[in-house]
This record gives sequence, C-alpha cells and structure tokens, in this order.
Amino acid sequence: MRSHDHALIGDAAHIPVNPPTPVLTFSPIVLPYPSRPVNLDIKVSAPSTGASLPIILLSHGQGRSNNLNSLEGYTPLAEFWAAHGFVVIQPTHLSSMSLRLEAPEDNTYFWKDRAQDMVRILDQLDAIEAAVPGLQGRLDRTRVAVAGHSLGAWTASMLLGATNTDPRDGSVTESFERRIKAGVILTGTGNAGSDLSDMGHAMVPFYGPDFSSMHTPALVVCGTEDVSPHLTTRGADWHADCYHLSPGPKDLLWVKGSGHILGGISGWDAVETTDESPERVGLVQRMTLAYLRSALCDGDKSWDEASQALEKIERLGTTEKKGK
Repeated sequence: MRSHDHALIGDAAHIPVNPPTPVLTFSPIVLPYPSRPVNLDIKVSAPSTGASLPIILLSHGQGRSNNLNSLEGYTPLAEFWAAHGFVVIQPTHLSSMSLRLEAPEDNTYFWKDRAQDMVRILDQLDAIEAAVPGLQGRLDRTRVAVAGHSLGAWTASMLLGATNTDPRDGSVTESFERRIKAGVILTGTGNAGSDLSDMGHAMVPFYGPDFSSMHTPALVVCGTEDVSPHLTTRGADWHADCYHLSPGPKDLLWVKGSGHILGGISGWDAVETTDESPERVGLVQRMTLAYLRSALCDGDKSWDEASQALEKIERLGTTEKKGK
C-alpha cells in the first residue's frame, strides 16, 4: 500500500475513510483437496495491527489476462480493504487461465466449483489463521462478507442466495452460505433467457439465474458504460438485474462513465481495462469499504456518510437502496 492516495484520485478523495495501516500479504497457502483437479491455492491480505478482524472472501473474474484471473488479481481492492481493517482471502479458482484446465461440459468455467472453493475456505479458517504469521487469534468469524467481479460476481450472488436452473436439463444448483453476512457484487450478471445474446447462450449454456432468493444484504456496483453484447442483448442495465430482481435490503452504486473493469479494479495498469481511471478505482475502493464496514459492524455509519459525500460529486456516481 502507498502512504498516500494516487495523484489522480481526484474527487474520490472526498469519500471519507478510516486511517490505513500497513498490509501483510501471505501466499500461497495450499489447502489440500484430493477430489479437486488441483489443490486450492489462496492468498491472505491482512492489516498489520488490529483484532477481531472481519473477513472478505474475494472471487476473481474470468477475463482475458493470463494472471489476474487468479489470486494474483484484484490487488487494488484487496490491499485497500486490508489496509482499512479487513482480512481478505483470495482463491485461485479452477477456471483461472494460470491453470489451463479443461472444464467438463456440465460445469463450464468450473462455475459450480467456485462457490465450493469459498465454502472450503470458511471450513478451513483455523488452518489458514495458523498458517499466516501474526494472524493467530485475530479473525472474527461472525463477520464474513463475499465480494466478486464478473463471473466472480455470479459466484458471490449464489453464496448470497441466488439459485441457478440449467436450461439444458432443468437441474437446480444452490450454494447459499449462512456464514456470509453481506456481499459486494461488482458488475454482476443479469437475467438469462431472451436477455442473453446468441454468443451469451454459447458462452454460458448453464446459466439460468433466479435472484428472488438472494436475501443476504449486498451492494451491487455497475458501470454506466458496461455494455456487454457478447453476453446480453440489453445495455448496462442488465448488470443491475441482481439488484432489481432480488429482495432487500440491497444497495446499488452506479459508477458513471465506467466499463466492465470499473476503472481498473482487476489490477494496476491492466491491459483489459478499457476505462482506466485512478479516480474511478478510488471511488469503488472507498464506497465498497464504507458499505462493508456498515454491513458488518453494528452501528457503523460509514455507508451513510460515503453516500452523502457522493451526492456532492454526482458526476462520479449515484446510489440507491431498497429495504426488505
């Protein structure tokens, strides 16, 4: 982490945050799983000080890079969240380009295994805590959130309660995890059926979401310019379906002018970022941090304060919310 904000963070600096601390990053931790094609590698980022630390499970997207769709990606988010009081755990899912594994026909992108990876991590928190120097006794297992980007956002959605009905055979997949108390869905996936493009049907033939059971509180983050014709016949509004089609409480953040990578959250100076902007990244960092603090810490007002600050710099984005 830097000791100061990026010189180009701009008006995002007006979103208030608590003071940062230095971050310790430890990887890889290898969780053995004989039934998995390869063992589960994870990375842990944690603040160097503090106790009773809440936990964020961060699921990477698919993307086109060779490395960022793994535990090596999403440093702009992972280190920022860790610097401000969270322990962030990142797996390398089986779909990672770094593994080059061929997925079974009925498990494209190993999409079913992704949620299982997160459950495995929660089941192994004792071992993870013991493996990271200086982390022993500092985790708060009652405060767990999941965050995910793109395909990782669908992983997060399922852990938050969404279900999938495979249109090919009608099989239903459920991955709801009660230990997860809140979520952040970053440029998530929307409705299927006629809302998918022809290419979308070919890319994700398994995809048939139902967000009506996604009761866990979550923040949905979308870019106003995130038009994805390879997946959907609709515009950027498709990515907000998981907000509109799920029950509350939910919050929605629109990042103005942003595409699918939200200014560069998947990695510093990443080629796959078509809308690179330290200011947008700063906005997403700060707004997601504020949401997570308020969602996991009773009485915390960070989200209200951040939303009020954003109202004064509306050119960067807007928020809305719905209750139960």
